[in-house]
Amino acid sequence: MATTAILSAAPALSPIAASSPSSSSSTLRSPNSYTPFSSTFHRPLSLIQDQRRRMSITPSAVAIERETPENEAPLTFLRESDEDRDGGALASRSESSPSGTSVRARFERMIREAQNSVCAAIEEADGGGRFKEDVWSRPGGGGGISRVLQNGNVWEKAGVNVSVVYGVMPPEAYRAAKAADAAGDQKHGPVPFFAAGISSVLHPHNPFAPTLHFNYRYFETDAPKDAPGAPRQWWFGGGTDFTPAYIFEEDVKHFHQVQKNTCDKFDPSFYPRFKKWCDDYFYIKHRGERRGLGGIFFDDLNDYDQEMLLSFATECANSVIPAYIPIIEKRKDTSYTEAHKAWQQLRRGRYVEFNLVYDRGTTFGLKTGGRIESILVSLPLTARWEYDHTPEVGSEEWKLLDACINPKEWI
Repeated sequence: MATTAILSAAPALSPIAASSPSSSSSTLRSPNSYTPFSSTFHRPLSLIQDQRRRMSITPSAVAIERETPENEAPLTFLRESDEDRDGGALASRSESSPSGTSVRARFERMIREAQNSVCAAIEEADGGGRFKEDVWSRPGGGGGISRVLQNGNVWEKAGVNVSVVYGVMPPEAYRAAKAADAAGDQKHGPVPFFAAGISSVLHPHNPFAPTLHFNYRYFETDAPKDAPGAPRQWWFGGGTDFTPAYIFEEDVKHFHQVQKNTCDKFDPSFYPRFKKWCDDYFYIKHRGERRGLGGIFFDDLNDYDQEMLLSFATECANSVIPAYIPIIEKRKDTSYTEAHKAWQQLRRGRYVEFNLVYDRGTTFGLKTGGRIESILVSLPLTARWEYDHTPEVGSEEWKLLDACINPKEWI
């Protein structure tokens, strides 16, 4: 989960000090008044720092250190003591393998390699757009790389973020990080944590080309063994989900087949289990419908061998390109009308509603004082809300809404 977003299906694993309440509203302006994302980084640093000093920030929200901009990404964001750590013990390390061998180190390498490969595939398919990169670190360890492509030929907005974060969760953030049934009714004190993840949301211009979200993360609580209500724990989470505005059944089947093939390499029960979990998680309660047409989603996963789960998360991240790019290549140049675009914008509104109201990653990032631009990078440049809009029964728009209300088995 929002540490991009790191917990859950949202992008938040890139925490800093909380922003002012108006920050999120700037994300949804009309195309004529929108201020490009990159322009927020052109203000003098002293002006930004002064603005943040004047913000009113509650002490409980400042759970991690503020970030420092960097000119280039380091080889690792891990603290040196973590590079060879596994479960609190040091793993072997040879001169021929200078990189860390711990799960933390290998997961960081995986997400950074995935970020590079996905960004390269997006730029190639876009045929002109380029990602803007921001690198940041924290004095006590940790940092991240945020990459955003805006107003490209194919993508209205594409964000691919990685984060490695150390901090202390206030009790309410721990409950956001864990599912309600996993967190239990215990009253937790502040919980030291480590979180690493990759999170991405890709919003195309063309209403016939689907939005894609994926997020894979590794999380550890690092409290002393005798800390009440917060024992040492580790878990994996993530998923890849598909949000079209119009249904092309061959596209939906292709997307789900790639997810099933990936899951079946590890456990045949994974796809049906994680497909249902995805349908249930991305449910917009106040609308009575899902955000999109699903995929896979899992969280708090630690009931399998740790090495197996690391391999599974890696395979899932590597399946993003073959699941998505072939669909984009088929649909990116399809002609459309203003009515098609308006429907896409209405569905984008549902996307915004879920991310801001229900997503555990966004909640976690905001409650731990996360890096606001990374937390909200999932939001589209534009969205639309109409009063009491109902598509005509039997129309293509109605078919999409019906599938969001009544999830289907696509394969």
